[in-house]
Amino acid sequence: MIIRPIVSEKSYAGLESNRYTFLVSPDANKTEIKEAIQQIWNVRVTAVNTITRKGKVKRTRYTSGRRADQKRALVTLARGDTIEIFEAKGP
Repeated sequence: MIIRPIVSEKSYAGLESNRYTFLVSPDANKTEIKEAIQQIWNVRVTAVNTITRKGKVKRTRYTSGRRADQKRALVTLARGDTIEIFEAKGP
């Protein structure tokens, strides 16, 4: 269901508003994503938004191929809940 967290500048900008980004299975729905996040990290989820990103067309020497589509979930947590995976670790 939950494949991995997305680590990018845009996803880190969402941490201020308690919003986390995950790469999820293409056939997962919002209810399944919400239950999985609550069970794995023991947090309260208030909202789940999903995005399906189309794969890029990449050109090789003589032909062009296409990367796979990705489904992402933007998960908003209740006030006071955090997920430690996204915490920045200092030196």
